[in-house]
Amino acid sequence: MKLTLWLIILLHSVMLHAQDGNITHDIAVIEQMLSRDTVEIALPRDIRFEGDAAKTAVLKRADGLFMRIKFKRAPQGGGGYNNEPRYEIAAYEFQKLFLDPEEYVVPPTAGRGVSLEWYSQFDDHVRPTFENTGVVYCAIQYWLSNVTNDHELDKARLASDSLYARRLGNLNLFTYLIKHSDSNVGNFLMSKDPANPRMFAVDNGLAFGDLMSNRGYEWRSLVLERYPRDTVERLRNLTQEDLVKQLSVVAQYRIDGGRLLPETPTECLEPADGVRREGNIVQFGLTEKEIRGIYERLQDLLKLVDGGKVEVF
Repeated sequence: MKLTLWLIILLHSVMLHAQDGNITHDIAVIEQMLSRDTVEIALPRDIRFEGDAAKTAVLKRADGLFMRIKFKRAPQGGGGYNNEPRYEIAAYEFQKLFLDPEEYVVPPTAGRGVSLEWYSQFDDHVRPTFENTGVVYCAIQYWLSNVTNDHELDKARLASDSLYARRLGNLNLFTYLIKHSDSNVGNFLMSKDPANPRMFAVDNGLAFGDLMSNRGYEWRSLVLERYPRDTVERLRNLTQEDLVKQLSVVAQYRIDGGRLLPETPTECLEPADGVRREGNIVQFGLTEKEIRGIYERLQDLLKLVDGGKVEVF
């Protein structure tokens, strides 16, 4: 009964704050709620199987706003193989450099420190992510509505449906540039709305480097024959300095009373490291090498376009 009531209120909240059929709240509202607002995290559940590291829950704000989320705790120290919150956040922030919100291919994603006491309710062995804190750091992502992973690349539709081609082209440009290396079918979702076939990459933990999944990594390459011209031109205007500014620090926190309090990012503490701690400051971001890799892949893309080896439309 309690679960049913929560879902009714959740649906009411969705209707009041709808953006489209997949992201049913305003982007700015979601970002604020995921990372900074005081919220209650309720109804935590394993997503795929009992004990799954990836979980779902409902965020509830004091004013009654609800939204469903996916979350996954970081290893001690803040990152590890196939569990890098900084990659998840950086992927979300990177797309903002060349896509408008209505075409985002990564749903709103942020980091948040949740109390060790709260997390211990379903993990007896959990430990604080960082020394001298009482929190478990989690990557948190907005849960998409009206999507499916039951889809395949439709070559006939690519040729006949320009919107489908645009959506898929934007997704592939994104996965190529971040070097997305986990093509597990569950990591890519498509809207069920035939009039707006949005595409999403919902798991970007294996990216920006050389590690690859054993479930495929074809989307780290350019797999299509043509791409949206205006997206390519927006990418052409990006400088390496733009990438550094956007990605070198994607989240910053101050340790205060054992809590992780979000702060406006300041200058990168150490460009060679992805997770940095100096005194009571903790930063997450891409390394100098990872950012340089994005820029180099971008230059390779532009050479292919300018050389006529990749088409634009």
